[in-house]
Amino acid sequence: MIRTLNAALMLAALACLQSAARAGGPPDAAGVPGKMQSAPLYGDAAIPNSRPGADEEATSDGSWITHVSRPVIQVYLPARAKATGAGIVIFPGGGYAGLTFDFEGTQQANYFVDHGIAAFVVKYRIPDDRTMVDKSLGPLQDAQQAMRYARRHAADLNLDPKRIGAIGFSAGGHVAATLATHFDHAYVDNPDHLDLRPDFLVLVYPVISMDGKITHVDSRNALLGKDPTDERIRFFSNELHVTRDTPPTLILHAADDRLVDVDNSIVFFEALRRAGVPVEARLFQKGEHGFFLMPRDRWQGAIMDWLATNGWLSPRAN
Repeated sequence: MIRTLNAALMLAALACLQSAARAGGPPDAAGVPGKMQSAPLYGDAAIPNSRPGADEEATSDGSWITHVSRPVIQVYLPARAKATGAGIVIFPGGGYAGLTFDFEGTQQANYFVDHGIAAFVVKYRIPDDRTMVDKSLGPLQDAQQAMRYARRHAADLNLDPKRIGAIGFSAGGHVAATLATHFDHAYVDNPDHLDLRPDFLVLVYPVISMDGKITHVDSRNALLGKDPTDERIRFFSNELHVTRDTPPTLILHAADDRLVDVDNSIVFFEALRRAGVPVEARLFQKGEHGFFLMPRDRWQGAIMDWLATNGWLSPRAN
């Protein structure tokens, strides 16, 4: 079990990292990735939209986590010799019933770190009427807070605050897409008015819509309940909220996905294209949900190619 540090220890760790960077660190430090740090997402503050109750979070080995009610953020830093100054906030999937935390969280963070990108893995709350006043808003609140966290600590982590994006897998793709289309209203305290918009967006076999014709029904039921209002369905159907300010987006999906209909990606692509947002979609003929039928470097390489081609791995002029 990864030991969770309290907010004070996390800030101290960040200060140490910054001091080491200024001092140059030990002779071989430039080639060594930073040790993962973990912190409560809201620090010592109260978790918004939460009900009091016991912590019932459960996991056998960390790969699948359920009943998350205390959100956590994990920070992975690349070796200084590889660091690009870019960062990415990662939202694992799990149908809003749990989190596929190892494959779609930890493993992806290590991949990005190996390519010089700082990674923030979010253990966001699982919608539950017992733990939240409005369970549908919990994941969006945690996503906004994670973006605040990454930007607030950008200077300490030697990151460019204008090159911090988001990636989401499956239902985590719905979290990331909701963040990218609802950033103009803060659902968490944001006294320093930090930008809640990801600079870029990567969606991997994502749930996008709550429209009954194409949605992943289990995800919709878990997030909105079995009899949601039309207003709630529209609010969380992200293809309906795309504007010209939605971040540049890469979408990856397999045409033979039998769990999350590829039409989710198609309607989002079309909404982005019509709004004039830079968008690229790679729809693989075969791969199914999770891309387990594809070599991993095929789809991960597509992400790195898109990030590099669009300049997210290089410093940008002010």
